[in-house]
Amino acid sequence: MPFPGWRGVRLLLACRPVTATSLHTASSHRLGLILTGLAALSWSSAGVFTRLISADLMTMLFWRGIFSGTAIFLVFLLIERGDALRQFTRMGRPGLIVAVLSAGGMVTGIGSIRYGSVADAMVIYATVPFMTAGMAYLLIGEATSRSTIVASLVALAGVVIMLLGSALDGSWGGSALGKGLAVLMTLCMALFSVIMRGNRELPMLPAMALSAWLCSLFCFGFAAPLQVSQHDLLLCAAFGTFQNAAGLVFYTFGTRRIPAAEATLLAALEVPFTPFWVWLFMNETPATMTLIGGGVVLVALFSHILGEFRRGGKATTAEFAPTP
Repeated sequence: MPFPGWRGVRLLLACRPVTATSLHTASSHRLGLILTGLAALSWSSAGVFTRLISADLMTMLFWRGIFSGTAIFLVFLLIERGDALRQFTRMGRPGLIVAVLSAGGMVTGIGSIRYGSVADAMVIYATVPFMTAGMAYLLIGEATSRSTIVASLVALAGVVIMLLGSALDGSWGGSALGKGLAVLMTLCMALFSVIMRGNRELPMLPAMALSAWLCSLFCFGFAAPLQVSQHDLLLCAAFGTFQNAAGLVFYTFGTRRIPAAEATLLAALEVPFTPFWVWLFMNETPATMTLIGGGVVLVALFSHILGEFRRGGKATTAEFAPTP
């Protein structure tokens, strides 16, 4: 092997020895990246499942909540074992509020996809970090940086472009309900994020299991659970288990191994992938103005997250709440 020269010697001398600890840390980090990426992929299948299931919205949400809540709670029991009851009761009032907000996000979020364009819903939902920053400032006095304000205004401009496109092409009336539900979903999850910031010790898995069951309880009076076909029931089981429960479990274990900014960046991949899968498998093509406006929102979102990443990897205002 040729002599590497003095620069190569400096590089060799500067390298730290590879130890078992460093290898374990690198392996844990890679596992965290993989798990968090799998979480984003799981969540991004919501549009496909919503389009495939022919049952009415409330029946679909009822069964999805049953399967999702049960799967999440079983994982929680396996993890906590004898300490499960104490962890569940430790949620208290903040846990109940978080569960109610998440359940509201489930109803409005899946409803926004059922009654409107998947791309429209995700463009609106992509503004959740900025709405969270605004609510955190108003409710708990958390300072908002100038970069957050600029990114928020850019994202708002992208949403306005999308809405103008709907008005100009005459499709506003047919998708107004979907857009309205997407706004409500974003509000629910922004409040969810604000409460979680003030209660970071809150056990996430039991709270999310409770939220799924609350969603089923709310939908039960409007649903026809016994009239669902076997095909739709299997799809609802997959929807609740693989899209929601598995995504949450992946995210819970993945984010323990990587910095918050990296987790935020990977979770945000759900936004472009959700309409992508619907376009790929269901041939649902977004409107031109939705693509333009969505592009503006995505630039604002990922620029803001990357900015937080460069400032030290501790995401605050850039936190991205996954769709419920």
